[in-house]
Amino acid sequence: MTYLVIVAFVAILGSLAAALFFMMRGSGPLDPNNPQEVSRSKPMAKALAMRVGFSVLLFLVVLFAYFMGWIQPTGMPM
Repeated sequence: MTYLVIVAFVAILGSLAAALFFMMRGSGPLDPNNPQEVSRSKPMAKALAMRVGFSVLLFLVVLFAYFMGWIQPTGMPM
């Protein structure tokens, strides 16, 4: 379970880094001779959407693991 959470966090951070890369790359002028060229903001939005998807998936996996009894809450010691 620990490895799964670590992999999910790495995927979330990787997706966030990809979105940062696409954002920092800038949106220069598109080629008017090529109308099929994709806007540069589209990959950034896709990377952010994947980050949200990974986060929701991680939450659901942790919730499922709790209900199955694979993980137990430890709480705060008093």
